[in-house]
Amino acid sequence: MHGKAIPNQYTILGILTAAAVLCCLVPTAATATEDVSPAALFDIVSGHSSRLASLDSNAAATALFISSVGPSLGLQDVAGILSAKGMGVSPKVAQELGLAELSQSVHQLMAALAVWQLAESAFPASSTTDAPSETRATPSHAQQEWLSSTVHFTGLPDLLKQLSSPPSHATPPLPASSAAPSDSVFVAANVAREAQRQALTSWWSLREWKHRVRRTRGLTRLCGTWQWIIHNHQNHQEQKLTMVFPPPGRTTTENPLPVETIVLGDSIYLRWEDRGFVQEDSLLFVTEGHKRDGMTDAMKIEGSFLNNRGGWGPISGKRLAPCPSGS
Repeated sequence: MHGKAIPNQYTILGILTAAAVLCCLVPTAATATEDVSPAALFDIVSGHSSRLASLDSNAAATALFISSVGPSLGLQDVAGILSAKGMGVSPKVAQELGLAELSQSVHQLMAALAVWQLAESAFPASSTTDAPSETRATPSHAQQEWLSSTVHFTGLPDLLKQLSSPPSHATPPLPASSAAPSDSVFVAANVAREAQRQALTSWWSLREWKHRVRRTRGLTRLCGTWQWIIHNHQNHQEQKLTMVFPPPGRTTTENPLPVETIVLGDSIYLRWEDRGFVQEDSLLFVTEGHKRDGMTDAMKIEGSFLNNRGGWGPISGKRLAPCPSGS
């Protein structure tokens, strides 16, 4: 008799990691992210003010993002993969998912939200005095260092200096008829605006993270040197071409590149444009033999093309050389 296999902690961790990667790479019809607007950032600043005011490290920022801020902003996928990262992810998976850049974006988002909250609570928009609000929280030395190293806003050093100074009651309020805000309020307002822009930029970057992962994975799979045979039914001519697709983010001088490339699973869409000429290719990856790893196995491409000059017909391609090492 065979005993029942009991999964150990490494097996469970592997399953969790694989699930996280699958979640990132498999397209979904709709996600909660699409239902969340940037206006949610304002709700986060007001609803999490006390917790934002206490952030003083990347670890604390990541923990708050995973537990509350991320899901509230429709970034459940990002929160989930960062949570899995805390349990251990292989270097290869971490690189494929861009976890270093992902973590940096989360830290910048959380720091921007913290600065935004700090500026608005210390110098309310309706304030007309040079003195900070008496209810303001004085940022700790650790928080000041973390904010200064994570985000770089023009007026942040001045704002932190003002907030670190003891409250002064020597400066009277400006007359109600005065249209000019105080210098301190002006600095705080500018810092708040910079923080809002950074928060929006970071939120958008995190929102598009899965799309970037899928695009990079698809371009990496297509990368390499291919021999294409194209048969045009319009004039019954056949062309044999050598096509070079570079690694993601690079270009090649070997041949023109499509203006649009979409790779989802085994499906490939290429759009070519040149001085009024437009052609669309609809292709599929085809693996020879047992499919072990679509990134390295000998691969073929099969499909068809259609252009705006009446041309149409089949395309077949075979990989001649893999993607350059280090890509």
